[in-house]
Amino acid sequence: MRSRFLADAPAIREPRHVPVAHVMRGGMIEGVHYGSVAVLDGEGEVRTGIGDIEAACYPRSALKPVQAVAMVRAGLPLDGGLLALAMGSHSGEEHHLAGTRLILELAGLTEADLRNVPDLPYAPAVRDAWVREGRGPSRLAQNCSGKHAAMLYLCKLSGWPLESYLDADHPLQRAIAETVEELTGQRIANVTVDGCGSPLFAVSLHGLARAAARIATAAPDTAEHRVANALRLHPEMASGTGRDSAALMRAVPGLLAKDGFEGVQVAALPDGPAIAVKISDGADRARTAVTAAALARAGVEPRLLAGFTGEPVTGGGRTVGGIRPVAALDPSGPPVTATA
Repeated sequence: MRSRFLADAPAIREPRHVPVAHVMRGGMIEGVHYGSVAVLDGEGEVRTGIGDIEAACYPRSALKPVQAVAMVRAGLPLDGGLLALAMGSHSGEEHHLAGTRLILELAGLTEADLRNVPDLPYAPAVRDAWVREGRGPSRLAQNCSGKHAAMLYLCKLSGWPLESYLDADHPLQRAIAETVEELTGQRIANVTVDGCGSPLFAVSLHGLARAAARIATAAPDTAEHRVANALRLHPEMASGTGRDSAALMRAVPGLLAKDGFEGVQVAALPDGPAIAVKISDGADRARTAVTAAALARAGVEPRLLAGFTGEPVTGGGRTVGGIRPVAALDPSGPPVTATA
């Protein structure tokens, strides 16, 4: 039975972020990335909490697995790669476009029914090829098109209005909001509009990590397990070739991982430990390195994370430094639960 107890909504305030990574050049700190990191143990307790893990933040696309759970619960019949695409921030590769078209065909709809924002493909190489071919922005190429196609498919099956599927008071979005609150264990602090046009719900990093853990550890007969299984088996459908979240899931057995714009990352292991990261300046170069360090704190063997150190710092055409997570994220260190 699903718990009906919910904590109060997290506080909306200026986040009390702290240093989470140093940009090293020639053995000296050249820059500092601020942010917050939550690491939960297998029992759901905070093992490491640095920065402001209880303040309200926007998870951006890191919330998509939770949205997918809500849709599966409501009757979305997708599985496998198409379900992974439904929670994806895809690169715009041909298999992403073909999958999105297939979901629309299953619904008896076309690209014209999508209400996401037209855009070029997300991956630089795919985008460059797209432009060379003389193609402009499209709703199909935009990285959230799989999610939007799945939303429309569920609306068609449920007899819900199609034109207004992105309105916050639409039955679909109300169902998603309810699932967000249930899985995070807290009331939503604020509702706004994400970059693709869908409603975006503010929760805390602590709540985001809790939701990921609940999805990653769910029983086989649940919507959560279907979502976790699809994402684990088809990580490139939810991201793309060479993307770091997909590579993380390939490197760490059983890992569930999803990134979001503005430096957000969530990940969870099948036995319960989970992490949530927010880089205050939105920098991916810090997100990747901090995520790997947080996963090591959560119990992942460091050797599995060796390839996730972030972008190198170069000088004169050679590597002269890199991104170094702060000492509080050292996997051999004691628990850190104090926040700023």
